[in-house]
Amino acid sequence: MTAISTIRNLGPAMEAELNAAGIPTAEALRACGADEAYRRLLRSGARPHFIAYYVLHMALQGRPWNDCKGAEKAALREDFDALVAEHRGLNDHGIEKILDCIGTGLRR
Repeated sequence: MTAISTIRNLGPAMEAELNAAGIPTAEALRACGADEAYRRLLRSGARPHFIAYYVLHMALQGRPWNDCKGAEKAALREDFDALVAEHRGLNDHGIEKILDCIGTGLRR
């Protein structure tokens, strides 16, 4: 069993969040993949953060975190927005609609 923090770009803070989300090892993280891992992070209470999402993708590919650019980054942004929307759809109890109605706009 290998610590998550041994994966390039993933330090102790991300390791602790992933552990809290039920992903205890680097092997478990690789097995579930970036999207499922991020889905679990959201379910465990982590705040959505696009950079964390694409860093996770880059880490699992063994690439530098800042290697994500252009069309690839735009595609990951769409995937991230879909994951966040899915999560909020399951857990927001209508708050997004209420906030939009009172003029605060949709949260990201």
